[in-house]
Amino acid sequence: MSSIPVNGPVHGLPADSAETIDATMGKSPSSTDRLRSATRGMIALVEGSSLHMSGETRVLLQHRLRAAAIVLFSGFAAFLLRGIVMADESKPLFVVHVIITIFSGAMIWWLATQQNLSLFALRLGELAVFGGPALFFLVLSQQNLQIAANLTEGAHLPIIIVPWLLLIFIYALFIPNNWRRALLVLTPLGLAPLGVMVFQWAMCPGFKTCIVHDHYANYAFEQGMVMTLVVCTATLGVHLINQLRRTAFAAKQLGQYRLKQKLGSGGMGEVYLAEHQMMKRPCAIKLIRPDKAGDPRVLARFEREVRSTAKLSHWNSIDIYDYGNTADGTFYYVMEYLPGHNVGELVERDGPMPANRLVFLMDQLCAALAEAHGIGLVHRDIKPANIFCSYRGGEFDVAKLLDFGLAKPTIEVGDATLTQEGAITGSPLFMSPEQATGERDADARSDIYSLGAVMYYLLTGRAPFMYSQPMKVIIAHVSEDPVPPRDLMPEIPEPLEDIVMRCLEKDPEDRFQDVGDLRRALRDLVFDSPWTFERANEWWSCKGCPQRKAMAAAALEAAAV
Repeated sequence: MSSIPVNGPVHGLPADSAETIDATMGKSPSSTDRLRSATRGMIALVEGSSLHMSGETRVLLQHRLRAAAIVLFSGFAAFLLRGIVMADESKPLFVVHVIITIFSGAMIWWLATQQNLSLFALRLGELAVFGGPALFFLVLSQQNLQIAANLTEGAHLPIIIVPWLLLIFIYALFIPNNWRRALLVLTPLGLAPLGVMVFQWAMCPGFKTCIVHDHYANYAFEQGMVMTLVVCTATLGVHLINQLRRTAFAAKQLGQYRLKQKLGSGGMGEVYLAEHQMMKRPCAIKLIRPDKAGDPRVLARFEREVRSTAKLSHWNSIDIYDYGNTADGTFYYVMEYLPGHNVGELVERDGPMPANRLVFLMDQLCAALAEAHGIGLVHRDIKPANIFCSYRGGEFDVAKLLDFGLAKPTIEVGDATLTQEGAITGSPLFMSPEQATGERDADARSDIYSLGAVMYYLLTGRAPFMYSQPMKVIIAHVSEDPVPPRDLMPEIPEPLEDIVMRCLEKDPEDRFQDVGDLRRALRDLVFDSPWTFERANEWWSCKGCPQRKAMAAAALEAAAV
């Protein structure tokens, strides 16, 4: 599996969004503590398993409300233009028409610019989107009846239910609902034109005279019957649409896990953000379809290796919570959800990593690998996308190593990016010579080579070999020496360069023989300003990606309330 992305890569760790936050983060312990506390609640999950009270449904409701507001605004704007050209609307009606049109446009803007609106706010928005047009239709219906009833000759009572039919069906089609609530909303809309008739009967003698005429004896009854049929039909439609949504909702259930959002996909399957139904714990689930695996033995190997990986308990190894098979043969495993960035993203965005930070992260990764190698588990696919700088346990820059031993058994060399999931024994840019040739089984020293390649990339911003064809990269790992990192970045400490180059030796016997040796070599390096968790907190508060700054500001504001 590659990295677990949300909107691309995995995230969930918000950074600050205002200069005032930049100025205080990392300088005031209370600011950092508040950010830590706030970020614990920033993972966007559906709050429960209910179809109608979920964050998913709130997003859908907001989207549908905006669409309904656009439809209504377009209709009101078109008829307003007609009224201006034809000049056939009374002044009071024209004023109401203008106000409702402007108000509908404002609702479109509000729904388009606001994020994560509460259910209460959305229900108020729903009232506004449909209440404004309903008010206009009340005025329009009353005026049309008033004008018709005041005609002394040739009086003709108009059919006033047409705009109400439009409003009812827009509501039924656009707004996600259960049938009971839909009936509560649609019934007043259905009764509204009848209420206008009752009002006219009580207040307008001309209307009373018309209504008792033989030609209009069934006027109110017929329109009442139509509105009753319309409300019942619309309510039934809401119920049928809701059943389809429930079917889709059920399809997202995987045992005790509720699939929320697809995070990514690759050659072997898909990754989803999910939640355990009972514990309400966020997690990431990877599904491996039988048709993707191609061979039942591949699925059997996945299951065996996930079982081995689940034995790992080191803080810097990703936690495996669960695994299993569905009725259709889909294999899945459940992992912790990681807020943060993979190190490849950090380099792409900010350039080469400082040596002190790299050593800080590599020290943690070596500790994780030591446990894995100790039980005979070789990673085989160490690459930047599988190394995360995450927010865990109240600390930033907690290194997490993903996907122990879960690489596919055959190399795919058709992807010029060289990092697509599906490389059997590793990703070409970072695989060891023995993985490239297949002449010997990959062991712990193969992971050390890959770590060296990753360190080379983090320090220089480029992989050891940068050919455009994957096969050339694979051959280079076997036959070429990489350019020394200091030739590309002179500020790299020479002892660190020696460590990286030793990791990249072609012969496994010439490398560090275990990650313990590598870790000790890294720890022997001396920096004037070593990287610490405190420095990591300051970095994340000051240099977190811009998209997350607004989220952090909101988190701090919420934490202060």
